[in-house]
Amino acid sequence: MKRFISYFFTLALTYFLLPQLAIGATTIDIDKADNSFMLICSALVFFMTIPGIALFYGGLLRSKNVLSLMTQVMLIFSVVIILWIMFGYSLAFTAGNKIWGGWSLTFLNNISVDSVAGEINQYVHVVFQGSFAVITVALIVGALGERIRFSALLIFTVIWFTFSYIPIAHMVWGEGGWLIDDGALDFAGGTVVHINAAVAALVGAYLLGKRGDYQHTAIKPHNLPMVFTGTAVLYIGWFGFNAGSAGSANGIAALAFLNTVVATAGAVLAWTFAEWLVRRKPSMLGSCSGCIAGLVAITPAAGTVGPIGALVIGIIAGIIGLWGVVVLKRWLKADDVCDVFGIHGTCGIAGCLLTGIFTASFLGGIGYSEHMTLGKQVLTQLFSVVITLIWSSVVAYIAFKIADKLVGLRVSQEEEHDGLDITTHGERAYEQ
Repeated sequence: MKRFISYFFTLALTYFLLPQLAIGATTIDIDKADNSFMLICSALVFFMTIPGIALFYGGLLRSKNVLSLMTQVMLIFSVVIILWIMFGYSLAFTAGNKIWGGWSLTFLNNISVDSVAGEINQYVHVVFQGSFAVITVALIVGALGERIRFSALLIFTVIWFTFSYIPIAHMVWGEGGWLIDDGALDFAGGTVVHINAAVAALVGAYLLGKRGDYQHTAIKPHNLPMVFTGTAVLYIGWFGFNAGSAGSANGIAALAFLNTVVATAGAVLAWTFAEWLVRRKPSMLGSCSGCIAGLVAITPAAGTVGPIGALVIGIIAGIIGLWGVVVLKRWLKADDVCDVFGIHGTCGIAGCLLTGIFTASFLGGIGYSEHMTLGKQVLTQLFSVVITLIWSSVVAYIAFKIADKLVGLRVSQEEEHDGLDITTHGERAYEQ
């Protein structure tokens, strides 16, 4: 009998207690250096949104609307990050079909402190990709400033994030995604972030209509030093954006970091000298705009092109960006307050197409995948751009229309005249 009892407890210990102890003692091979690197990069991208986007856009608006813009950015940040952990990450980065991922990681279910994504903790991957989702939606508000109803913007945010950002992120970066399986190159978000946001911003600008005093009075940025500060924050944060997209502190991250510096410098010089030539004066706002243009254009190419290719991309972006805010904006006849489409749209498209060219090994890039040629890669890039433009514009139109039907898209003329700071939020940026 004693022998039987001893055998029973030994069996119970083997099958019930020891597995639990083994689970608790499991060590996962996570590279601590890579983990730290990605945590820093994630913080830098969050820094781009708050305060980067808020300062950059806020300075471009009139003083009576600057707080409304900052509040919009803060609330978008909060709404999107909650939606991201609820279902966004799962639908974007798990296996599903060509357009959507699966539901297995909803509410981050099945993820623990021991879960890994590559060589980093999966929680870090959730945070890093969440920072991209946040800034993409925040970029849109730059075209809608000074006239959109706050509640309408929040409704739009939920719908567009769910039905545009998530599927495009999955198509471009997710397992089994449509565009990534076709061979499209988008290292850090030319399609997912910049084109996606820019076309939604343009649709919103059209549906909202022009500001009441647009083209009747001179509407100037109220605080250019604020714009410069926002630009500087975005520039520094962009190193996390691009270098972090390597997913590891490796040679590709170093290449992306270098390319970000080189392309941005080229774009600043190209924009500044072109503006100097055309308008006879090089402006600080122009140099800041050139900086953003270069950063946008190099984003899809940062980890696959060489430094000389990055320089060429930057120079082209500076010229195209200036054309976008001076000529194209006039052709489109849209009141895109902060030139979201003029810079992010035009330079995002240019950067995606140029990625297909300068990734070629004979042009200094890391080379194409097997069976891919320069011509085929450029066509693949063009296809990804077209899909993003169509998808985002359709979803944005529907989302804005739903928001308009539910609460009204635009504030009243009186509210717009008095400024959204006081009429919507009951406060002023500056005491009079």
